[in-house]
Amino acid sequence: MTVPPGYDPRDYPPFAVTVDIALLTHIDAILHILLVERGEEPFKGRWALPGGFVNVDEDLPAAAARELDEEAGMSGIDLEQLGAYGEPDRDPRMRVITVAYWALLDNPGDPVAGDDAAAAMWVPVDEALADPDRIASDHFLIIGDAARRVRSTD
Repeated sequence: MTVPPGYDPRDYPPFAVTVDIALLTHIDAILHILLVERGEEPFKGRWALPGGFVNVDEDLPAAAARELDEEAGMSGIDLEQLGAYGEPDRDPRMRVITVAYWALLDNPGDPVAGDDAAAAMWVPVDEALADPDRIASDHFLIIGDAARRVRSTD
């Protein structure tokens, strides 16, 4: 790849790209979402969607699959892109754009927390949305969008 004449990367502010995964399932006819408890700052102790930074040499779907496996021990799931979220202050570390993925699972099994997740569990969507202060960053927006997507197809 050729760099255009006059291009200087210092002219552009640095930012990062992450992926977040909204896995949903019905348990006893109630819509649940997979959440992990953040084990590290930022947002330590809050519930979040599994996800994390995209590696420089990694495409987005591969990053989503990797993060889901690392944080919740779940793999082989067909994920669909839900949307992109990029409010300037969504992450206190730096400017971060996230690409969210989602899937609705029939028999998901129990998640196993790993990497920087202190815990992983299925939480009723309505319970998660009822207390956005317990949810990290803007993940309550992603949860709401994923729930609307599922409910529109039910």
